[in-house]
Amino acid sequence: PPPLPPPSAMLASRGPALCTALRRAAPGGLAALHSSARRCRGARVAVVLSGCGVYDGTEIHEASAVLVHLSRGGAEVQMYAPDVPQMHVIDHSKGQPAEAESRNVLVESARIARGKIASLAKLTTADHDAVIFPGGFGAAKNLSTFAVDGKDCKVNREVERVLKDFHKAGKPIGLCCISPVLAAKVLSGAEVTVGHEEEEGGKWPYAGTAGAIKELGAKHCVKEVTISFPAHVDTKNKVVTTPAFMCETALHHIFDGIGAMVKNVLKLTGK
Repeated sequence: PPPLPPPSAMLASRGPALCTALRRAAPGGLAALHSSARRCRGARVAVVLSGCGVYDGTEIHEASAVLVHLSRGGAEVQMYAPDVPQMHVIDHSKGQPAEAESRNVLVESARIARGKIASLAKLTTADHDAVIFPGGFGAAKNLSTFAVDGKDCKVNREVERVLKDFHKAGKPIGLCCISPVLAAKVLSGAEVTVGHEEEEGGKWPYAGTAGAIKELGAKHCVKEVTISFPAHVDTKNKVVTTPAFMCETALHHIFDGIGAMVKNVLKLTGK
């Protein structure tokens, strides 16, 4: 038999028909093909993203870990992001700003959400049992100005509203990596962890964040990133935090630590 044409040629010739078939198979649009299978309703959890990429947005491994553990826990997930410009764009291959580029936080976050995302302005406590913030420098650059202003930072008004609304409603809040600074700034007297308070030869390269958290009036609790002591639960405020990539360690330790955070968030929902 004659050889098959390359996949690119097959897509080119069948592209329009294929797209039509996909749309018919997914009445909700192509994005619906990326959603998880329907299941018995568990906790309804909002996940707030801050872009796509560790140095200027959401840390992708952390977001993925959060979503995997939520799926395993039977949660029903909706992702959100603020519809605002990024502070700047980083060329991740060089670790340097891409001066000529500008990007939108919501649009970039949609890459992680596989298109299924909404503006943070639409997030309400009535629709969700808990909210989780993955880390990445986007939390300190796009959700707040912590990366520039430290303890004098300002928090995006929608982020502040969400944190205060969930806290007032007594619904749990999960944060990992550097995102606990958001709770430290907004929720007076909150207890959080970003890991250790000393760099320890480079194992905890962002240890100075713990000092800023104390200056914000929050309590910092020293925690490991490993599965033995991976998350801190502030039972009074229902805030659960874990260090994640604040520590230089193996990826599976970070994945397990985020799993402990998610597990405790789901436990606090009572569902």
